[in-house]
Amino acid sequence: MRVVLDTNAVLVSVSERSPFHWIMLLLENGKFTICVTTDILDEYAEVIEEHMDSITADIAVSTILQLPNHIKVEKYFFWQLVEKDPDDNKFVDCAIACNADYIVSEDRHLRALKPNEFYKTKTVTVAEFKELFNI
Repeated sequence: MRVVLDTNAVLVSVSERSPFHWIMLLLENGKFTICVTTDILDEYAEVIEEHMDSITADIAVSTILQLPNHIKVEKYFFWQLVEKDPDDNKFVDCAIACNADYIVSEDRHLRALKPNEFYKTKTVTVAEFKELFNI
């Protein structure tokens, strides 16, 4: 299963004390493949550093890049499917480029996108993502 995690999904899963750390544990145990781009990794690092510290940000990003179940894609097309919050397009463009099954996000702009003939990715909340693993 290929998944794009939005920045908040990564942020809440980094700390071992977080009730959402199960996301990082599933990722580290190869239960899904994370799809990322340079833009997404940069945003992960920036936001984790803002909320935690630079060491934690570096560890989180390097951990993702060292996992065999990560796909780093280069975006050649910018689809601009999210008009109300253009910054969210990086997640949609990544999902299209890597043919992701899911985007995990609580963001209302991303959740408004529905799969169709062209765009196949389903956006799910963290709770819905958890249900996919029966945990």
